[in-house]
Amino acid sequence: MKFNEQIIDKIMSYILIIVGALMASFSVACILLPNSAIDYGTAGIAIIISKLTGFNLSLCVLVVFIPFLIAGYVILGRNFSIRALVGSIAYTVGLEVFEEIPFELNTEHFLAVVFGGAILGAGLSLILRHGGCIDGSEIFANIVVRKVSDITGKNFSMSYMLIAFNACVYTAVFLLINRNSALLSLLVYVVATIIIDHYTDHFEAIKQVTIITKNTDDLIKEIKEKLNKTCTIMDSYGAISGENKTLICYINYFELQKMKEIISHHSGTFSTVTTIDEIIK
Repeated sequence: MKFNEQIIDKIMSYILIIVGALMASFSVACILLPNSAIDYGTAGIAIIISKLTGFNLSLCVLVVFIPFLIAGYVILGRNFSIRALVGSIAYTVGLEVFEEIPFELNTEHFLAVVFGGAILGAGLSLILRHGGCIDGSEIFANIVVRKVSDITGKNFSMSYMLIAFNACVYTAVFLLINRNSALLSLLVYVVATIIIDHYTDHFEAIKQVTIITKNTDDLIKEIKEKLNKTCTIMDSYGAISGENKTLICYINYFELQKMKEIISHHSGTFSTVTTIDEIIK
């Protein structure tokens, strides 16, 4: 029964990733681009290339994303890459389809962009909550933060990397397209980020996973092998279960899906996830 539930959950997660990708592509193709705004991250880079060269937009999005997808496969693993690939294919197909649909919001650019940014943020939230990704900037930030953490032994948030990456994108929009597009696109980023933060609890922040279990050795070994993370171990006692061990591990949002898979392999565990804004050493 548990195996069947896991299969159903996995299928539902892929369906919701596809729904989120289609929402994002609808927002970009039918609302943002017609109102002189663009998406952010690597999708924003692809849109700039498409506007300057006249190349097909969906093809530009896919070509720009592929190097990041390959890097994600090498660093973040197969399961993440499959979900990212499914999301990116749905996103590019959605762009191709929605660009051909006559749709117009008869309202001010400002209101249209706010509405489009909200739909984009909702779509991206669905994707992120189910372990997917359609933007290379998040993969890039995750890889850089992981490498820096491996070198320094400290956990870092992805926020600064994402801000720096998108600052470069909007500077390019300002210089290569026009200032109005840059400002409207910045508004898209603000609105979408607010929506994403609300539904994913600050996905760019560090996550603390607390696991209560009786069998620690195999669990710690798997966390070390698959995530290259260590754990803090504390003795604990349950009113019903008796003596336990409490494990505390710090990961980022893109490692959370893999952590859930690891925990699911070990019966008799109870775990919680909380958001950590800062770690002081």
